[in-house]
Amino acid sequence: MSAKDRYRFAIVGAGVIAKVHAEAIRLHPEAELAAVCGRTLAKAQRLAEEYGADAYDDYREMLKRPDIDIVCVCTPSGKHAEVTVAAAMAGKHVLCEKPLDIRPESMTEMIEACRKYGVKLGCVFQRRLMPEVEITRRVLREGRLGRLVMANAYLKYYRSQEYYDSGAWRGTWELDGGGCLMNQGVHGIDLITHLVGDVESVFAYTGTLARNIEVEDTAVIALKFRNGAYGVIQGATSVYPGQETRIELLGDRGTIEFSDTGFKKWTFMGIEEPLPEVEDTLGLATTRSSQQVAVNGHLFYVGDIIGAVRENREPFVNGEEARKPVDLVLAIYESARTGREVRLPGS
Repeated sequence: MSAKDRYRFAIVGAGVIAKVHAEAIRLHPEAELAAVCGRTLAKAQRLAEEYGADAYDDYREMLKRPDIDIVCVCTPSGKHAEVTVAAAMAGKHVLCEKPLDIRPESMTEMIEACRKYGVKLGCVFQRRLMPEVEITRRVLREGRLGRLVMANAYLKYYRSQEYYDSGAWRGTWELDGGGCLMNQGVHGIDLITHLVGDVESVFAYTGTLARNIEVEDTAVIALKFRNGAYGVIQGATSVYPGQETRIELLGDRGTIEFSDTGFKKWTFMGIEEPLPEVEDTLGLATTRSSQQVAVNGHLFYVGDIIGAVRENREPFVNGEEARKPVDLVLAIYESARTGREVRLPGS
């Protein structure tokens, strides 16, 4: 596909997150929303009419359109692979919502299909764009924490029973793929591995302690990273009130801790420095509702997939990178199910 002034997008899925994609497409000067496909035509029409797009209830029919360049996959997680593979076969590039999918074989199929048909596959992990993340990555590269000893992620949110009851797919193994870890916590799980590197093994406890759902609403996990550091993940949708996502990195020469509202600890041996001041560019400090997502991060990913297509480069988070947090979540589930330590693929 040659470079062009505007790229035409289609969205598959017409739920809460589809609206965020639609708004990001509207705001990007090189993007245009051409079509929306929903589970029912009426649902697709409600979103499509707001953005001047066409509505469909059959995504395969929509994919026949030659004017569609990029497809945003906003379906329930367990349907991501099905839609992505169909889009790839139709020659459409794909921007997929997190998680990439919920099954290892499905993620492999997605990645291989996009490679085979020569299209780009990107995935949305907006927390990677936090200014705190790039600053922390720079500190780690400079070795200012010394030897990294511990790396922890605290992912404790509140989701009511009404939230889970609002969609038949929510809180199910078949379509949600898991609970507080696979759906909400996958952002923080991606973040800790993005900062620290791959995990070697996990030992986990998960349970359904507060909600009437199939999957976990509470989890505690011990990690061993390949670089030798240890860590903990705490995940929940069962606690009230919900808490900020919080990341801790502790070395033998310093500690960094940050959350949705900036840095909380910034301490180095023999040096006194104030906490770095950062701008809340993603709106994480002001979007507290589970039904409210700031558009800034998605706007970046819309621009990134356009850039990847135009420049024939990899997206910011490609398929291989996006599958890593899912592989980790699946290892956590296996450990909780078997009561044993589980090693990650390749360890």
